[in-house]
Amino acid sequence: MKKVKVGLVQMTCTKDKQENLDKAIGKVREAAAKGAQIVCLQELFTSLYFCDVEDYDNFDLAEAIPGPSTDALQVVAKELNVVIIASLFEKRAEGLYHNTTAVLDADGSYLGKYRKMHIPDDPAFYEKFYFTPGDLGYKVFETKFAKIGILICWDQWYPEASRITALMGADIMFYPTAIGWATDQDEETNQDQYNAWQTIQRSHSVANGVPVVSVNRVGFEQDGAMKFWGGSFATNAQGKLLYLASHDKEETEVVELDLSQSDFMRKHWPFLRDRRIDSYQPITKRYIDGD
Repeated sequence: MKKVKVGLVQMTCTKDKQENLDKAIGKVREAAAKGAQIVCLQELFTSLYFCDVEDYDNFDLAEAIPGPSTDALQVVAKELNVVIIASLFEKRAEGLYHNTTAVLDADGSYLGKYRKMHIPDDPAFYEKFYFTPGDLGYKVFETKFAKIGILICWDQWYPEASRITALMGADIMFYPTAIGWATDQDEETNQDQYNAWQTIQRSHSVANGVPVVSVNRVGFEQDGAMKFWGGSFATNAQGKLLYLASHDKEETEVVELDLSQSDFMRKHWPFLRDRRIDSYQPITKRYIDGD
């Protein structure tokens, strides 16, 4: 029976990049002290969620990966013997930027990165202004404690992304994310949106027979117009909630995942075995209408 303890860090951010990095490192230490072996930080944790506006000055927040933030986190990963999943704004080259997550192993080594594949462009989420779609494909990383798959925020709505990541052998799927409610919305709409967000990710866990860990930011941003809804959670391989964070508080929680459940669930609910892969070619079309 293989068990892994994962840490979820749900926190508020400020305009000060170094302050946010230092805070995140403190939260990693807190999670490690609680027994965490893998710690996941939320999407773009070194800054406020800047994609609410199209502002060229925000490109100054980007950095190389590997770079200053990964350098600092590698030291902490090695010291604490923990894997760190770190979502950062990557400057790849002049005028070329990505929404990227770096993975640092428990010995402090840099294992690589995943670049967000699905990029939204909605009111208050103008990510296409900043981020080039990922070109590394879907990724899994063989860490000291588990083989982990990384997807980022908007990726979470796509069963194709989670399926491919699971088929690459992920033991756990992690989703660093940043999503919230417009504060002028009614409560019923808020709950409908959150329930849809949680449900789609839990369905990835059910369909693929793997645990899912989703880590969201929390707190008011955008001059009070946006309340990032927190609600970070972890499921087992059947989509059962093992932990659910609040909508309005910072939380650092450690959850134990039993990875042996994946084999059990895939044998008893053999969705992977029963897939008709010979019938799926049409899914590569934009829409099935004869054009």
